[in-house]
Amino acid sequence: MPQFEHHYLDQLTGFYTELQPTPLKGARLLYHSAPLAAELRLESALFNPENSGYWSGETLFPGMKPLAQVYSGHQFGVWAGQLGDGRGLLLGEQKLADGTFVDWHLKGAGSTPYSRMGDGRAVLRSVIREFLASEALHHLGIPTTRALTIVTSDEPVYREQTERGAMLIRVAPSHIRFGHFEHFYYRKQPGQVKQLADYVIEHFWSALENRQDRYVSWFTDVVERTARLIAQWQSVGFAHGVMNTDNMSILGLTLDYGPYGFLDDYKPDFICNHTDNQGRYSFDNQPSVAYWNLHRLAQALSGLMSTEELQSALAAYEPALMTEYGRLMRAKLGLFTQSKEDNNILTGLLSLMAKEGRDYTRTFRALGNVEQHQTLSPLRDDFIDRDAFDRWYESYRQRLLQENIDDATRRKAMNNVNPRIILRNYLAQQAIESAQTDDIEQLKTLHEALQQPFGDDPRFDALAALPPDWGKHLEVSCSS
Repeated sequence: MPQFEHHYLDQLTGFYTELQPTPLKGARLLYHSAPLAAELRLESALFNPENSGYWSGETLFPGMKPLAQVYSGHQFGVWAGQLGDGRGLLLGEQKLADGTFVDWHLKGAGSTPYSRMGDGRAVLRSVIREFLASEALHHLGIPTTRALTIVTSDEPVYREQTERGAMLIRVAPSHIRFGHFEHFYYRKQPGQVKQLADYVIEHFWSALENRQDRYVSWFTDVVERTARLIAQWQSVGFAHGVMNTDNMSILGLTLDYGPYGFLDDYKPDFICNHTDNQGRYSFDNQPSVAYWNLHRLAQALSGLMSTEELQSALAAYEPALMTEYGRLMRAKLGLFTQSKEDNNILTGLLSLMAKEGRDYTRTFRALGNVEQHQTLSPLRDDFIDRDAFDRWYESYRQRLLQENIDDATRRKAMNNVNPRIILRNYLAQQAIESAQTDDIEQLKTLHEALQQPFGDDPRFDALAALPPDWGKHLEVSCSS
């Protein structure tokens, strides 16, 4: 039986409202992540049908004290004021065998003082999407919250249409966001901003606690973590869709999956959220939006550091972003060394892919089959403008020859960083439609495939195929 503590509740009085979850009618456990359960040392018997109450908020584990966190934020570039946990509750912090802690957060737990006239519920569609996305990014090696359980119910929830109410338990080292700091800054409570900064330093940057420069060193690390996260998103073609400051993790985790999407055809201006009419959160805007969000966090922290210190920390963003992105993209191209011509090779390929709408994931995966001594590439037939591709390929081939690395070694390295399987929207949609009739076979298969995105298991060949045309045009909104 897992045991829980609650440092957030004990140390941050006034930063939350305590309340109990509101159970769903006919709630039952639909699915859980067995690998994550094993990591958390949870007994398999806890996931038997008679124990569904643990996953729906009806029964609490020892030490759990549910609370809704208060925070604020900028949404679509506009100050939105007080927000907070409108449909989720922080249940407690599980102590792991190594002495670290992870938050358990119940999403879809009912209305809270921060629901802003919402019902505080989640629907099965959105819960499955978050479950799959967080598992997908984790197994791609990208920092993220994790999803443990999916609970379904007989209770109707009203969105664009009537759907089944559902709940998700997700875990993370912390759910603290940029918006937590903004909330107390805009309420003119500098003492609480400092209290929160000291709290995260104590629990997540303890090596800085006694340093005179602890605040600027901490904020610099937050900036660099955020930069690396964005570089990782860009490298795999992941679009978050709602990069509001209240959806930005102070630990540099991917947080709050809504209208996300992985690129199918390479479109730099891809917008995954059909309610984002201005394209603020398009794929190619993500690096600049993250930097803008960090500026909002810097403003909230201005009582702790000088302007010069804040500027110094923010100046770390672009170098960290470009260094990580360069490292990741050279690896995707199969380049083991760094050369001044690498950027031209990358932008040349991306330009061809954008012009012809080539699939982002499959193109990079297929690039691993290039044989550097062959003057023609097996990728050539994927492009209409073959002359343009041939010119690019010759420059790429010459670059490969400079490195004196055999093709087999390069192919193995490239296949370890270029996924074969990603969470395409249509795959998630198919799993959702089946699960709505309590058929979880597609969900199970997709979840298993996402745990080995770089593998070549023939069981998952269909999941690695090009998406059907209808699958590229699914509309996803914030309610997702």
